[in-house]
This record gives sequence, structure tokens and C-alpha cells, in this order.
Amino acid sequence: MDELSAVLAAVGPRLRELRRARGITLADLADTTGISESTLSRLESGGRRPNLELLLPLARAHGVPLDELVGAPHTGDPRVHLTPVRRFGMTFVPLTRRAGGVQAHKLVIPASEGESAPDLKTHEGYEWVYVLSGLLRLLLGDRDLVLRPGEVAEFDTTVPHWMGSAGAEPVELLVLFGQQGERAHLRARTT
Repeated sequence: MDELSAVLAAVGPRLRELRRARGITLADLADTTGISESTLSRLESGGRRPNLELLLPLARAHGVPLDELVGAPHTGDPRVHLTPVRRFGMTFVPLTRRAGGVQAHKLVIPASEGESAPDLKTHEGYEWVYVLSGLLRLLLGDRDLVLRPGEVAEFDTTVPHWMGSAGAEPVELLVLFGQQGERAHLRARTT
């Protein structure tokens, strides 16, 4: 038996096990999915080959991902393994793994401690900043702004800028940065 045939042959018993674990009958499942009892019975016994038209409503009815119904192989660990980096007195936690394109970071800036005058920098790119906690002081060109949790700033990084804590506690940010000047766009749906 080849690999595809083995995967398909395992779908029926998996469907039966899910249905029985939920304590529902074929009739109940037929009512929920719109698939006839005889088709469901043949799927579970292996007399009918599974297809997407049958598996999608079954996955919905059982509340499981389609991958779980068919026993799809794992494609690797989807978690991002965070390795914090300290630079310029701040802690950067990368949230994206791929090189190029828009990069996401969590940034923790320690509380201000009477530090020296801010040193504004410029570089290529575009930045989007969301304040998670604390107060962020953002110097952007000739503007001096204080952002609170939930506030967002978006700016071209060729404009001289500096970020620091504006309070007695650290500030935590979510930062999206694009080397080539990509912009982050948010759209809100109206209800």
C-alpha cells in the first residue's frame, strides 16, 4: 500500500472515532453536515473514498482542522523561537524569522534615568510603532511626542528620530520595520 492509500484508508476509522467520542449518531451527523447517513457510513467503513466536499463539512461539524481529519504530516515547528538582543540599551525581541521584507520586533526600552540628550538618527526604511505599555517619547524631526498604550506612530526613518521612555517605567513596543520603505497599513471594517 503506498503512502497516499494508507493516509486515505486511515480517514474512515478517524471519522468514526471522532463521531463516537462526541457521542453522536450517523443520523445526527447527517443532519448537521447535509451528508447522507449511507455516505457517512461508507466513509467510516472505507467503502467511500474521502474528498474535500465531504471532509470540509465534517471538519466543521467535529470542530477540528482538516489536517487532523486526514492525519496530514507535520510541516515543522511553526513557533518563532525568540532570542532577545540588547542594543543601544534596549532589548529587541525578533518576532519574524525571514530575511528581507517587513520585520516585526517587540522592543523594550528601560525607564529614563536622567540620560544625556537624545541622539537623533536617520536610516533607510519605514517604521510603524505600537505602544503596548508605558509611555513612549518619540522625537521625530522637530516634533516631541508622548505616546500612550494603544497609540500608534508611523514614519519614514530618513527623518531624524529617537525613541525613549517618557516615564518612570520601561516602555514596551511592537515595531514593524521595512528596510525598503514598506508601509504598514491598517484597515478597520465598519459594522
